[in-house]
Amino acid sequence: MSEVSTILVVDDDQSIVELLRDFLEYENFHVVTACDTVQAWALFEHSSVHCIVLDIMMPGQNGFELCRRIRAVSNVPILFLSARSDDVDKIRGLTLGGDDYIVKTASPGEIIARVKAVLRRSTSQQQMDERILDFGRLKLNLSTREVMVEGKNVVLTPREYELFRLFAEHPRHVFSYEQILAKFWDGVGDKHTIRVHLGRLREKIESDPNRPQFLVNVWGVGYRFEGG
Repeated sequence: MSEVSTILVVDDDQSIVELLRDFLEYENFHVVTACDTVQAWALFEHSSVHCIVLDIMMPGQNGFELCRRIRAVSNVPILFLSARSDDVDKIRGLTLGGDDYIVKTASPGEIIARVKAVLRRSTSQQQMDERILDFGRLKLNLSTREVMVEGKNVVLTPREYELFRLFAEHPRHVFSYEQILAKFWDGVGDKHTIRVHLGRLREKIESDPNRPQFLVNVWGVGYRFEGG
C-alpha cells in the first residue's frame, strides 16, 4: 500500500490494545487507540481512519451501538473483537454492518491477516466506485452518485439512479422486462411499471425523450443502453 493505513483499536482491556498496537505497527500500520466508545467516536470524527478493530463489551455504550452510529455516516471497515464465540453476537455484528467478527482467542497474526483482508476489499471497492462513466454529454460519477447531462447535475430518485447505473455499466447489453422486474421489484409488477420508471429517467437524461439516443427499446424484449 502506498499510503500508510490508520487502524483504530477500541478495547477497554489495555493489554489487548498494547498487543495489537505492537503487531500492527510492526506491519507498518499507523495505530490510534481508544478505551471506550466516547473516545473512539472523537478519534473517528477527527482522524482519517481506514479500519476499526472494535471490542463489543465495554463499559457504557457497547461496540454494537458505536458500529450503528458509524454506519450512519461511513463505510469504513469494522472488525468486531469479542470474547464470545456464539453465533448470536456474530450475526448481530455482521447485520449491523461489521465486515468481520474475530474471537479474542485468535492469534495476533490471524487478526492482522483479517485486517489486511478487509483493507484489500475496501480499497478494491473504493477504486471501483471512483470510476466515472463518460458518454460524452452524459456522465455518471459512481463515487458521488452524480449524473451530469451537458455539465449540469441531474437529480434522480434512488430507483432511477440504480436503474441508470445498471444500464450504464453494461452498454449494449439487452435487459429483458423479466430481468429488470426481478432485480428491482422482486419480480412483482409488469411492463407498465418498467415503462413508467424508464420514461421518467429518459425525461431527465435524453435530449428528446420521444427519440431516445441512450436508453432504447428492444421491441418485444426489453431495453439496452447505447453508450457509444
